[in-house]
Amino acid sequence: MPDLNDLLALPLVHDGVAAGTALLLTSLYLFFLIYQVLVTGGYISLNLIALTMVRRVTRTGRDLFMPQVYEHDLPGVSIILTAFNEESLIVTSVRSLLQQDYPDFELVVVHDGGTDNTLGVMIEAFDMVPAPRAIDYLIPCATIRSVYRSRTHANLIMVDKVNGGGKADANNAGINVASKPLYCGMDADSVLERNSLLRVVRIFLERPHTVAAGGTVRIVNGCQVRQGELVSTGLPRSALGCYQVLEYLRAFLFGRLGWSQLNALLIISGAFGVFDRQAVIRAGGYQRGSLGEDMELVVRLHRYHLERKLPYSINFVPDPVCWTDAPEDRATLRKQRIRWQRGLLEVLTEHRSLLFKRGSGAIGWLAYPFMILAEALSPVVEIVGLVFTLILVLLDLINPVSLALFLAANIALGLVLSASALLLEERSFHVYPRYRDTLQLFGWAVLENIGYRQLHSWWRLVGTWHWIRGKEAVWGAMKRNTDWMS
Repeated sequence: MPDLNDLLALPLVHDGVAAGTALLLTSLYLFFLIYQVLVTGGYISLNLIALTMVRRVTRTGRDLFMPQVYEHDLPGVSIILTAFNEESLIVTSVRSLLQQDYPDFELVVVHDGGTDNTLGVMIEAFDMVPAPRAIDYLIPCATIRSVYRSRTHANLIMVDKVNGGGKADANNAGINVASKPLYCGMDADSVLERNSLLRVVRIFLERPHTVAAGGTVRIVNGCQVRQGELVSTGLPRSALGCYQVLEYLRAFLFGRLGWSQLNALLIISGAFGVFDRQAVIRAGGYQRGSLGEDMELVVRLHRYHLERKLPYSINFVPDPVCWTDAPEDRATLRKQRIRWQRGLLEVLTEHRSLLFKRGSGAIGWLAYPFMILAEALSPVVEIVGLVFTLILVLLDLINPVSLALFLAANIALGLVLSASALLLEERSFHVYPRYRDTLQLFGWAVLENIGYRQLHSWWRLVGTWHWIRGKEAVWGAMKRNTDWMS
């Protein structure tokens, strides 16, 4: 039976190892151990905050969510749907959004100069005709060529613009054309539940200084959507799809809900976020060409209000749900995660002055350093740590029992986070009505530690390397999965 001290310490005492080398390896081992403890402790803290709040902000208290005001008190909302080569999904997405149970909204579809037949499909499906109007370019965007209006849906508008500046530029064009005080940013591959706008706008009424709010985004793969309305939920058929279901559960149910309670939320998903239009215009709109335009805007809104000492809040509301298409092929998922990592690093670098800034509160002293530690640096630490561990094994410098315990603890901590997210999902939202789906997700939570987790870290490390080298970043074509449509 090994002594406890032998298990807790990295056994580097080896006849062929110099004392200096042993000290270096021991220090590295302790660094990886301390890093894991700090990051896991941070996530557990966010989980505890979320657990104390989620029962107050979920469907168990429906009366707290549905607006208790008259319809004329609800602010108008412009839904901005950006589309680049989305002819296979655009009609389903538009039909879903037109069914929103909200008294005053318009839908602005921005055709971002794509090369497919998205424009023609929209014109035919919704009987759209040119509607000339003067455009006031309140924030920069590429030239808007024309504006169309539907003859069958009075609140449906389409903007045809020159491509340039990425999704951020398309969003800016939509903001310039929009006419309502609030706007909701959407992706063309997303489906919004009918009462989602009602639920997320409620926070703007309860907290008058709200400038932005986001809702939960879930994976639509494996579900069934008919005529733009979600009719049944299910899990993706692929392992990559199920892994992403787990990722989204952890990110939204715990991470964003926890940070929201501290008014330190650094990101609202570009797939579903509601913003005060004038606040965004004052801050300068979306940053054109940015790979992380959604996060960059949110961080800039924080910075804008903090620097001017203006009252504000940026919130996450877990109950309103948007369903989005997730890539299920490795090549597309790889490109997405490389782009996300580059976007994260760009934003953190550009707004680094927030870090430990006097008067920045939880943003500069908690959220920003945690984002650097747990997100920006994690692929480097995880891959280097894996390589380091393999070297120790090959050189016979690590106690097998210590290695087994370390790996088991690492996997166990990841399982605790996944299991708590699944438990919270089951008790609060119960989106997946079949218990076998929950059990299946738990099984994938175990398997993701063997291969997918390491592959995902590698993709993010590649994104980090591209960012360091300053390699030109492109969105690239994304392969869509349309099996969920009918």
